[in-house]
Amino acid sequence: MISRADNSIVAEWWRTIDKLMLGAVLFLMLIGMMLSFAASPSVAERIDLDSLHFIKRHALFLIPAVIVLIGASFLSPAQVRRIGLALFALSVVLLLATLFIGIEAKGSRRWLLIAGFSLQPSELIKPAFVIVTAWLFSENARRPDIPGNLFSIILVGIVCALLIAQPDFGQTMLVAIVWGAMFFLAGMSWVWIILLGLIGVGGIVAAYMFFPHVASRLDKFITGEGDNYQVETGLQAIVHGSWTGQGPGEGTVKRIIPDAHTDFPFAVAAEEFGILLAILLVGVFAFIVLRGLSHALRERDAYVRLATAGLITLFAIQSMIHLAVNLNLMPAKGMTLPFISYGGSSLVASALAMGFILALTRQRPEMRRRRPAVFRAGNDASVQSG
Repeated sequence: MISRADNSIVAEWWRTIDKLMLGAVLFLMLIGMMLSFAASPSVAERIDLDSLHFIKRHALFLIPAVIVLIGASFLSPAQVRRIGLALFALSVVLLLATLFIGIEAKGSRRWLLIAGFSLQPSELIKPAFVIVTAWLFSENARRPDIPGNLFSIILVGIVCALLIAQPDFGQTMLVAIVWGAMFFLAGMSWVWIILLGLIGVGGIVAAYMFFPHVASRLDKFITGEGDNYQVETGLQAIVHGSWTGQGPGEGTVKRIIPDAHTDFPFAVAAEEFGILLAILLVGVFAFIVLRGLSHALRERDAYVRLATAGLITLFAIQSMIHLAVNLNLMPAKGMTLPFISYGGSSLVASALAMGFILALTRQRPEMRRRRPAVFRAGNDASVQSG
């Protein structure tokens, strides 16, 4: 136990951090490592790699992820903003570089090869984009002479254009949804809501008309016809697991899922450990989301409130898309499950986003004077972000 008389940085951090949320995130990381043993060996053997190849790399990525998670949680809201701005600028440069010198796989350029490791800049830009957007919205409310809303529209256009150029429509949709949610929470008018809704529908129609692979996935989902092998196999694995699962290492359907370690770890978990564990896993994700939103509702500072809500929304929507694809509730999309799926960029980016949330939700002196929270930045124009 840490003494109340201890005024060290670590002691202050431990007293102010949300320990339950931190514990839930670390629990997800452990589950992700465990599921790596279940999902990845068959994939590695299928492509002539050592059966422990992805397990070793997942463990290697877990080390910097934990360091980033804990390190980011020590930051102040102002430091989170500064790092978010710097990371956003760097990520835009990396996304541009990806279009010219990136690794091409399955018709897309999404990765950069750096020191033998592949980096996916689109993962890093998401938490940074949320932080920058939250700051712009709060500044627009605090100082109407600064066109923060207009700048945020320009930024979301730039980010979506870079993602479409790869192309990566899943990440584009995710970024657009999170930005729209934050704009709504910042107090947009109904005119903007209708306009953005029409733009979103128009974007989906345009993607269907001009990108064959998008049209193919939508057609397969709507009609149920065509090659839908991965999703159907994932559903088969979930059904095969029943309530209690086949047991660790005893899953058989998982061995024929092409991307079990990245796109379908939830299906593998259900097959080997049962639907009961799958429900527990969903419960942990729901706990993190609801706790994060609870913090945001109590927050007085507009920037902190919007940043917390935006990061939690990013975490929630990405998780929901992954789970929906596994359950065949939406068209197939290669979206990682935070802290569970294999992928160094995704793991570290998720840890950074959650570290930011832990930093923003730490107890601060001004939070002790609570008042009824109104989820509109405009009502807190006089509150500065530090």
